[in-house]
Amino acid sequence: MNMSEITLGRFLFERLHQLKVDTIFGVPGDFNLSLLDKVYEIDGMRWAGNANELNAGYAADGYARVKGLSAVVSTFGVGELSLTNAIAGSFAEHCAVLNVVGLPSVNAQAKQLLLHHTLGNGDFTVFHRMFKNISQTSAFISDINSAPHEIDRCIRDAVIYQRPVYLGLPSNLVDLMVPSSLLQTPIDLSLKPNDPEAQEEVIETVKQLISQATNPVILVDACASRHNCKSEVAALVDATQFPVFTTPMGKSGINESHPRFGGVYVGSLSRPDVKEAVESADLILSVGALLSDFNTGSFSYAYKTKNVVEFHSDYTKIKQATFPGVQMKEALNKLLETVKSSIDSSYEPVPVPRQKLINSPAPESTPLTQEYLWTKVSSWFEEGDIIITETGTSAFGIVQSRFPNNTIGISQVLWGSIGYTVGATCGAAMAAQEIDPKKRTILFVGDGSLQLTVQEISTLCKWECNNTYLFVLNNDGYTIERLIHGETASYNDIQPWNNLQLLPLFNAKDYETIRIGTVGELNKLFADKAFAVPDKIRMIEVMLARMDAPANLVAQAKLSEQTNAESA
Repeated sequence: MNMSEITLGRFLFERLHQLKVDTIFGVPGDFNLSLLDKVYEIDGMRWAGNANELNAGYAADGYARVKGLSAVVSTFGVGELSLTNAIAGSFAEHCAVLNVVGLPSVNAQAKQLLLHHTLGNGDFTVFHRMFKNISQTSAFISDINSAPHEIDRCIRDAVIYQRPVYLGLPSNLVDLMVPSSLLQTPIDLSLKPNDPEAQEEVIETVKQLISQATNPVILVDACASRHNCKSEVAALVDATQFPVFTTPMGKSGINESHPRFGGVYVGSLSRPDVKEAVESADLILSVGALLSDFNTGSFSYAYKTKNVVEFHSDYTKIKQATFPGVQMKEALNKLLETVKSSIDSSYEPVPVPRQKLINSPAPESTPLTQEYLWTKVSSWFEEGDIIITETGTSAFGIVQSRFPNNTIGISQVLWGSIGYTVGATCGAAMAAQEIDPKKRTILFVGDGSLQLTVQEISTLCKWECNNTYLFVLNNDGYTIERLIHGETASYNDIQPWNNLQLLPLFNAKDYETIRIGTVGELNKLFADKAFAVPDKIRMIEVMLARMDAPANLVAQAKLSEQTNAESA
């Protein structure tokens, strides 16, 4: 850049552009309009223009899961509060979202003017204080001189901790000038080094446990992906040849075609062979665990050993001993240097469970079931796909499928906000466009969840995200809720929609709509080579029986109902 000075607003977007964040999500509002002007000054950057702030937050979350960082812009008060649900989900599930809020001018704040979008009490920091509970860090900018440093700090913390950060920018500051030379120094995204002595104790203890183990396993969870440790996990499996399993949230944390991959462990809801393989282990190396109820089969892990090592993004735990600050990325790399020498020479890699993916032949007229869908779909997936599954039947059903190499799996098992995936698909599809226009983004969402955030399909159409497949599982309402409680209750009903009219309603240009309801129709669809080519946005409505659900969801629902009914 030849300019000696640039506006603060442009500085922000140049910093994001340097980190390959080239789509900005959000909704315009009068306190952020001048800031949004600066998006168009950056070559290759686009303003998504979402349908509402909640959807924009979901989209930013999906984008961050593909690219490692995203940004969403809202306006003070009414806009930012509509984002809270999405930002809370990103906080819970470790997603790096820069939450930029356009604030009233510094002068208006100082005078405590009774502005619109306020609570009418002159308190301009109240919403910032709300977000502190769901943000890794925050900055409420008031001084142009420190503003570039604060922006850099917020971006760095978002990336390092993989959590949302809050950045409040007053409307009068975004047009003030800052030195453009500041952009020449990249943001330092390196992790703080682990304490050498603590890390050495961790490594030596882990190596000792490995040397004594005869039946060890590796268990991969969500934070292995979120905190960029997938390559370390793969190297650990290659070096040790230990069996490796994932949790539902950890699915795609290891290439599932790896010969040592044994399946998905969900406690008591696991396949019997997977349950036995994990729970009979005499050493468990757990990477990036998020031990929520739906991720663990309602906390039904039943390890027969106390030899459990947990590698986390900011600490390591061995049995009952916790080592704060021993971050897993550096610790795993250090372990990899010598781990082979620690394995007992008599160790023989045991066979791992193998999942049957092909159903028994069924007449083509057989009504489609989730059990058939989730095993058959594995044959249609391709390497590099982004596969997004909604909370409910889809998130549980996908556990039964097998992902190809280099798949990105997206689900919100911990936060579990219904409708999250429609917005997340928008963000993921736009990220995929930037990486490779032919990279497929595949959504599986229930007909009930779709109704909460359906407007974001409009944004997919606006940006011609023709790499997107929208599978709508139509089981006439909230099946997961019916399974937990109220099978015939009207509160689990929804108003039926003509779902296949949504793409023309949202003015899609190149699109295809398909409805299937039998085994034969599904088989024909997945055998169609033209259907596999991502050259148009597609909606596929999958007609299912009202109470049809994956077997593990039926079991989980019973556990959830028991938990909800327990007295103190």
